[in-house]
Amino acid sequence: MSTSTLTNPGSTGLFGSNLFLRTVRSFQLLNGTERHCLWNYGVQNVFLKGQPYITRQRSKRVEAGWLFKGGGGDKQLDASTEHSEKANEDILIFFFQLDLATRVQYALNLDQYDIAQQLRSRLTEVEEEVIRQKNSKKGSTSKVDAQDQGIRLLRLRAELQNAIGTENYAAAAELRDKISKLEAESLAESAKALAYDKIRYAFRLGQKVRHKIFGYWGVICGMDPVCCESSAWMETANVANLSNGSNQPFYQVLVDVHEDPDLLVAYVPEENLLVPEKPNLGKFDHPYVSFLFYGGDTAGNFIPVKQLREKYNQPRFEAPSDPEDEEDREGA
Repeated sequence: MSTSTLTNPGSTGLFGSNLFLRTVRSFQLLNGTERHCLWNYGVQNVFLKGQPYITRQRSKRVEAGWLFKGGGGDKQLDASTEHSEKANEDILIFFFQLDLATRVQYALNLDQYDIAQQLRSRLTEVEEEVIRQKNSKKGSTSKVDAQDQGIRLLRLRAELQNAIGTENYAAAAELRDKISKLEAESLAESAKALAYDKIRYAFRLGQKVRHKIFGYWGVICGMDPVCCESSAWMETANVANLSNGSNQPFYQVLVDVHEDPDLLVAYVPEENLLVPEKPNLGKFDHPYVSFLFYGGDTAGNFIPVKQLREKYNQPRFEAPSDPEDEEDREGA
């Protein structure tokens, strides 16, 4: 699907139409199982339409014969345990933001200023929500939230002193627990915010990677310095049994639909990914590639769009004109 099809306000496809907006709103109201079923149905009938070779391969679901093994702990894990609805929605909202920005410019080009103003208002709302989610993921609260937290701590400490003064030790113990919990939460948020500023990622946006355990090919499209999923997700994915646990970079990974058409977006710890010794110049198919990346480079990786690099504050990467040039440079 071309970029023009995705962003053309007159398009009748899923993207670039009111159907997409309604789909996003409806999608957010469903529970996890319903979302998974609806999303797979949408991908198979919209994104993959006209590609019968993918539909035929759906029945050939990849089994356990991977090249790489290990890491299961006490649980028998499969690739679906790393499926992430949160990462999927994050990508959808990112596209929604790009689509609205394109629509604003399109309306301005046609001198449709009222429509442009309405779209800009909607875009502002989306951008504010994106910033809110980003700050929440980083563990950095707003100035108002930080002030409220400080006032609450002062109030609890005053109540604690009063309880001790009146020898109400039961209340004092309860207040002490509340203060400790609030201080621990504040410390955890500060540590997470510091991790976002200091982290160094082993992989970059658009890079093709191989999963060490499940063996599928994927492309990096997002990254967090620590696991930002829910505790329930981490339990299902057996994160506690990882060598570095949840305190390591986690990546949003697009999974080649030829290998697993149901997984789409995985949330993978850094220790479970590797880059092959030789560049993978083979074909990679995924419905999100067309709006997250400009295209491929000479090394077989993808070039992220400017907005995606800005979202994760990642520098532009220039691939050598010939993959062998990079090997010669490393040898020198």
